[in-house]
Amino acid sequence: MNLAKPKLLLHICCGVCGAWIPKKLSADFDVTLYFFNPNIAPAEEYERRLAAAWQAAAEAGVELIEGRYQPEEWLALTRGHENDPEGGERCEMCFSLRLGETAKYAKENNYQYFTSTLTVGRNKKAAMINPLGEKWARQFGLNFLAEDFKKSGGQVETDKESHRLGLYRQNYCGCVFSMKKS
Repeated sequence: MNLAKPKLLLHICCGVCGAWIPKKLSADFDVTLYFFNPNIAPAEEYERRLAAAWQAAAEAGVELIEGRYQPEEWLALTRGHENDPEGGERCEMCFSLRLGETAKYAKENNYQYFTSTLTVGRNKKAAMINPLGEKWARQFGLNFLAEDFKKSGGQVETDKESHRLGLYRQNYCGCVFSMKKS
């Protein structure tokens, strides 16, 4: 009996995080990448990360969908939080926006699951990200795959695969505020 794998929408923020995780998840899911990152500044940086995401998707043999890029929406959301520390309330708002949009797209396009590669980042806390994903999953009637992709060698595998592919590697989280601090 051949059972179809459940569809999973995987939010990614760059090619690096899209290099290994889709391959890992493809054992159990029909994976599609979703690049939704209105936080990334400047626009040239957004384009470099998107190009690397396309490269990672092609290498993994998975589809990539680009969400809308509207940095003004992100700036309006985070207004008043410009001086928050990295990992603080501004980041939580940013994660929630991106996970919420991923969940919305997943629901509208008949995915059963969604998750994000955000937790593979050294400075991204699964304890903050996963509850946000679970909140959006409840709201949209979906399953959220709560993971900490940096654990159990995930960070090492991600780095190794992204280096092998020669993917563009950024030196800041993505937003204008993290760029100034890098």
